[in-house]
Amino acid sequence: MYILERQQRVTASVEQAWAFLQNPANLDRITPPDLQFRIVTDVPAIMFNGLIVDYRITIPLLGTHTWVTEIKHIREGLSFVDEQRLGPYRFWYHYHEIRQENDGVLLIDQVFYQPPFGLLGQLLHRFYIRRTLERIFEYRRQRLEEFLSGPPTAG
Repeated sequence: MYILERQQRVTASVEQAWAFLQNPANLDRITPPDLQFRIVTDVPAIMFNGLIVDYRITIPLLGTHTWVTEIKHIREGLSFVDEQRLGPYRFWYHYHEIRQENDGVLLIDQVFYQPPFGLLGQLLHRFYIRRTLERIFEYRRQRLEEFLSGPPTAG
């Protein structure tokens, strides 16, 4: 089992951060374009416990995959989990938290995951999977910075 952890401060309020993150369609806005991410199912503007999201994602060198996740353990305005039901990983559990702190809002991601293919998966993790996930989460950090810490917009 592997763990990927990221923390990021944003200037948005907890309410603004939650409003952005609770909309499943915004996942497309924070996913690198080369992954050709596409939500296949209709999704509501606000997630709910038990929501199933079916999407397609193209992983460089590994092809296009179906990925089905379930949204779980929602604590309104605080945290939620997306857990893979079907997809490229043997196991994927992604915890998201929004925390108010004295110097702003902290976004926390903890991903617990297990690659497929046993020993081959461990080797792939060392040379490819970990680097790919780090690149994806760096892109995500940049986009969240734009959406949740950028200059105020008129209107």
